[in-house]
Amino acid sequence: MSKRTDMDILRRDNYLNQLSGFIDKPLIKILTGIRRSGKSSVLMLLKQELLSKGINQENIIHINLESMQYADLDEARKLYAFVNQQIERPQKYYILLDEIQEVRNWEKAINSFLVDFDVDIYLTGSNSHLLSSELATYLAGRYIEIPIYTLSFSEYLQFRKYYFQEDSKTYKTAFLSYLRLGGFPVIHTADYTEDTAYKVVYDIYSSVILRDTVQRFKIRDVELLERVVKYVFDNIGNSFSGKNVADYFKSQQRKIDLNTVYNYLYALEGAFIIYRIPRYDVKGKELLKTQEKFFVSDTSLIYSVMGYRDRIIAGILENMVMLELKRKGFTVYIGKLADKEIDFIAEKSGNKIYVQVTYKLESESTITREFDPLIAIRDQYPKYVVSMDEQWKESVEGVRHIHISDFLLMETYT
Repeated sequence: MSKRTDMDILRRDNYLNQLSGFIDKPLIKILTGIRRSGKSSVLMLLKQELLSKGINQENIIHINLESMQYADLDEARKLYAFVNQQIERPQKYYILLDEIQEVRNWEKAINSFLVDFDVDIYLTGSNSHLLSSELATYLAGRYIEIPIYTLSFSEYLQFRKYYFQEDSKTYKTAFLSYLRLGGFPVIHTADYTEDTAYKVVYDIYSSVILRDTVQRFKIRDVELLERVVKYVFDNIGNSFSGKNVADYFKSQQRKIDLNTVYNYLYALEGAFIIYRIPRYDVKGKELLKTQEKFFVSDTSLIYSVMGYRDRIIAGILENMVMLELKRKGFTVYIGKLADKEIDFIAEKSGNKIYVQVTYKLESESTITREFDPLIAIRDQYPKYVVSMDEQWKESVEGVRHIHISDFLLMETYT
C-alpha cells in the first residue's frame, strides 16, 4: 500500500514549467491527451501555482465538466451564464475548464469569454480532432496546445519514490517494472499487482473507446472497431497501411471497407489511443504517404487488451522511445534511406537525432542491421542504437550504443 494518505499531487514539472511560461499571455492554453494521462492533475497544479503567486481563490474559476456538480453545463450558453455569474468586473479572472469537449459548441463560449471579460483561459480535452477543428475555426492563432503524456520513466521513478519511498532498486531494475506496468499515473499511486493494474488500464481503455471513439464518431460496429485496435496493437513497431488492415480482415473472411479502416484509425488517433508516425525519405527529404507506423499512447494498453507478450518486445521498446521523443517536444518520423529503415528521425528547433531500437544485439547480422543505416547518414547530428543490452557499450563510427533506461533518462541528446 502507498504510505501517503494526503491529497498532495506530485509535481509534473515538465508540464507545469511549460504552462508557467504562458500565465497571463494572451493565448488559450489547452492540455490534450488520453483520459487519465494526468491532465486534471496538471490543471490542479496550475491552480496551486496561481494561488502561490498571490491570485485570490475567488478569481480562479475551476470547473471539471465530467463532475455531476456541473452536469447541467452541457452547452455553450449554460457554461457562459455560469461563468458570467462568477465574474465581478473589472478584475482579472483565471478560467480552468476540465474536459471541455463535454460542452456542446464550447468554442462559442470560450470566444465570448475572450471578448467580454479580462480572463486567462486554460482547457483540457481528450479528443484531438474535436478540439483542433473547432479551435481552428473559432480561435485560430489564439491558442497553444500542450500535449500531456502518461508518465515518463523519470516521472515513474519520482512517483515510486514519492508514494512508496522506493530507493532500493537500481533504475535498470525499476525499468523492468515500468516496461510491464506502463505509465498511467493512477497505477503508480497505489500498490497494484500486475493483473490488477491491467484491469484498471482496461477500464480506462473501455471508457476511451466508448466515449471518445464510439460516441464521438458514431461508430456502430464496435466489435469491428476493437478488431482493428487488436490488429494495430499486434503490429506495434511494424509499418503498414490501411490496405494491409483490410487485406488481413479479408483473409479472415471478414470484409471491411478501406474507408472504414481509415475512419477507425482516424477515430483512434483522435482519442489518443494511437499515434500515427509518418515515413520520411532521408535522401529525398520528403514525407512519404505509405507504410506509416502506429504506436500506442501507453504500452499498458496493449497488455490490458492482449495480455503481456514477449514476442513484441522490440515493438514495445520502440513505442517507449517514440513517446519519450514526443515528451521532449520532438516531431517524430520513421526514416527511409534507400533500402534501409531508420526507426526514428526526431526534429526540434533545427536540431535532429536518429535512433535505432532493438531488443538485443545478439548477432553480427543484428549489429550490422542496426548500425549500418545510421553510419550511412553523413551528417553531424547525434545517432543512437538503443537496446536492453547491459554489457554492450561500444560505439561504432560515431554511432552510440546505449541501454534504453539510460536513453529514457537523458535530458538532452548530444
